[in-house]
Amino acid sequence: MTDYAKALKDMAPEKDWLVAIDSDGCVFDTMGIKQRECFCPWMITYFNLQPVAEAVRQSKEFTDLFSRTRGVNRHKAIVSILTEVLPSHPKVKAYGFQVPKFEYYCNWVNDPDSLLSNEGLQMAIDEADSDEAKAQLTRCLQWSKKVNEAILQIVKNVPPFMFVKESLQKISEKADIIVCSSTPGEALQREWAEHDVAKYTKVIAGQEMGKKAEHLAIISEKYDKDKILMVGDAPGDRNAALVNDLLFYPINPGAEEQSWKRFHDEAFDKFIEGSYAGEYEEKVIAEFDECLPENPPWLK
Repeated sequence: MTDYAKALKDMAPEKDWLVAIDSDGCVFDTMGIKQRECFCPWMITYFNLQPVAEAVRQSKEFTDLFSRTRGVNRHKAIVSILTEVLPSHPKVKAYGFQVPKFEYYCNWVNDPDSLLSNEGLQMAIDEADSDEAKAQLTRCLQWSKKVNEAILQIVKNVPPFMFVKESLQKISEKADIIVCSSTPGEALQREWAEHDVAKYTKVIAGQEMGKKAEHLAIISEKYDKDKILMVGDAPGDRNAALVNDLLFYPINPGAEEQSWKRFHDEAFDKFIEGSYAGEYEEKVIAEFDECLPENPPWLK
């Protein structure tokens, strides 16, 4: 069986410190265009949601851009929308629309042992014990592949946020860098190479290498834990750091450039000096929490 995380496991530290960085919405301002132009249109098509398309768009934007589930794995986002967010939307209720359940797909996503990637979904298809399950999972895989095709065609020439390149240069002088993302590896490799920032990284880890928490678990065996910092723009990034007892620096949605400037000007220096943990980290995380609500506006 292929070990998709081999590059992470084989990585040899060159420095005493490590900074793990998310990609979409953190380094590149790509989340909006991906969600609105790639994910959502094909979700409406493949999950049979045409009668409530407007509600789907609002639910998708809330789930993936403007809430505490921002940045979650694409499959987890779909399940959350189908089972929780979309059924609660007033237009869905008013229309009397029954949101398709996609039970086999939801069961696969909710299984903690599932590899939530196209490869993992293909394995689930191969192991399916009924034609109905196989057909449903195949349709979901077709959706995911179609999204990747759309991203390849549409999402181009989106530069990193201001102060990202300066920060990567500064980090690379004192710490190793990895990309820690739930985006497919092919897209990550292309985007980081396109803007000449892949050269700063030791490993670019995408969804094929496992969940972000698993990336960090592997890497935390190679460094002192107080010398590893996760940089991200979503609660999932913070949680991945938290379960591994690592430090976290947030890139606040809507204030990305200010967040990167602060990282470059002061936060990274505090990390290297050993004064980041404690009051400073608590302050920046509190600001981050205020950016993302838990419930959609129609449930207020």
